[in-house]
Amino acid sequence: EHTGRVLSGRRYSDGLHQAIEAKEEVKVEASTQTYATITLQNYFRMYHKLAGMTGTAETEEGEFNEIYELDVVVIPTNKPIAREDKEDLVFKTKREKFNAAIEKIQEYHDKGQPVLVGTTSVDVSETMSRMLQRAGIPHNVLNAKQHARESEIVKQAGELGAVTVATNMAGRGTDIKLAKGVKEKGGLAILGTERHESRRIDLQLRGRAGRQGDPGETQFYVSLEDDLMAMFMSDRVANVMDKLSFEEGEVITHPWITKSLERAQSKVEQNNFSIRKRQLEYDDVLNNQRNVIYARRKHALSGDQLRTDIMDMLDDLIESLVEEHVAAGDYEGLHENILRHIAVDVDFDKEAWFKMNERDLADHIIDKALEMYKKKEERMAKPLYQVMKRISEANPDNRPDKVQVIFTDGIRRMRIVVDVESALENEGREVARSLEKSAILSIIDQKWMEHLRELDSVKEGIGLRSFAQKDPLLEYKREAFDMFKMLLDDINQEAISLIWKAVPEVQAEDSKLDKAQKQKSRFDTSSMETQHADSTGMGLKVPAPQQSGQKPQGGNTKRQPVEVADEPGRNDYVTVQNMNTGENKEVKWKYAKRMVDEEGWILVEK
Repeated sequence: EHTGRVLSGRRYSDGLHQAIEAKEEVKVEASTQTYATITLQNYFRMYHKLAGMTGTAETEEGEFNEIYELDVVVIPTNKPIAREDKEDLVFKTKREKFNAAIEKIQEYHDKGQPVLVGTTSVDVSETMSRMLQRAGIPHNVLNAKQHARESEIVKQAGELGAVTVATNMAGRGTDIKLAKGVKEKGGLAILGTERHESRRIDLQLRGRAGRQGDPGETQFYVSLEDDLMAMFMSDRVANVMDKLSFEEGEVITHPWITKSLERAQSKVEQNNFSIRKRQLEYDDVLNNQRNVIYARRKHALSGDQLRTDIMDMLDDLIESLVEEHVAAGDYEGLHENILRHIAVDVDFDKEAWFKMNERDLADHIIDKALEMYKKKEERMAKPLYQVMKRISEANPDNRPDKVQVIFTDGIRRMRIVVDVESALENEGREVARSLEKSAILSIIDQKWMEHLRELDSVKEGIGLRSFAQKDPLLEYKREAFDMFKMLLDDINQEAISLIWKAVPEVQAEDSKLDKAQKQKSRFDTSSMETQHADSTGMGLKVPAPQQSGQKPQGGNTKRQPVEVADEPGRNDYVTVQNMNTGENKEVKWKYAKRMVDEEGWILVEK
């Protein structure tokens, strides 16, 4: 509204964008999902040191001090200010104001003094442009529609007789240099068509003139129909104008009016500050939760303290289950829940469990869970290590950096990327570490997004609590805390469940090959079983080594079904092999996928 800039890639929320798309009869896209959110204030607070420089910070001194604990120091100008800041001219209607402004611009233009016309919105800048065209005054319009010519327009704004209409004229990155002879005519003149809600923006506009001791003058043209006047003081001033029998086009110029306008601006600024401060208070609640979640996420990404986090999660999960069931004396239910959550069938002896206290019982179950997980880790590590070792020895110069293993817990499928070098160093245990990282990251991300969406819903209606004589902020803090406890419990439960229950998925080719075996008796099933046992049957997908000069001969010497870690492009060539004849073909990846999925071929080489 103010600058006219196009926010490319940005979408309105709460269904508004979809409503516009439906109205404009274009494709209605899905609503966006918030992955992460932070206020600017908390973002800046993350820095160890904060500082800044601006010509208009003095009016916001209180906010800088309260939010960031920063002092504002006013540095004297390099040269004394020669600019003349005139009192505001107040008119009764917008029409009178614009007509008077056009007359003044004509006067400046005829004299050869350059003028910069400041407007509050794109709409007003285009209205002024039309009026100037009707008056036959040549001019430039500077808003986002002319962003390509922006610096050129600003550069020409100091020429003799130049007229520039600008929206929200701040720094723009280009100084307005005064042409030869302009100083003698009074320098750059600034004509504001309306007071902004913030004094800062008015000061920015004024500050375009009188730079480095240059002469200049500034004046604002205000009407009682302007938003700011209508909001705070138009009735009083209108009554005064009526009593004094002001004619149409007559103007009030008085320091009292200017001071009243500044007071009105100050009220708007205070209101805006209180909105920002309230928003920050709400975000502070989320910020504490954000720090906890991001710390866990960082541990998973880097691998630091990951084992400690997993042990804490397991301990919290088992402890909550034990507490819930032992209080009710439901030991059978506890046994079933342990089996359902982490697929560990703990030796169940109701009498022995009854004699233990809650902590001992939890420790007993945790020990059994860790024992089972260690066995599972070894079962996964050994075959992976053997495959990695074989590939490395057969083809050390062309060894893949990564391999993929597909895991499933019966509900989800996860594609885990395993580093080959690390797998060789720790004898295949890297697959378990990769599973833990991926499981925790995916669960945290999914649950955190849901949590943000739910908190937004709570925040939307929390203001209504004030009708019940309750502080909405305190209510929000209480509800957000309860929701966060539930979030942590959900993350613990689902992450541990996924880590303990996920197993390598059997390759899809197996089932298709079984069908082919039943249909074609001449296929050598014993050879196929040996090959799949050798490739671990765990959904492992690696490039298979090939001895130089080796050729497939019949069914017994076919190469391993493999898939490269990085999926090729649609038109990249890959080698596929017929499982019945051993015939090899080089085909494009887009065709190979169909052949592998539907026709019983296998992928052998990128």
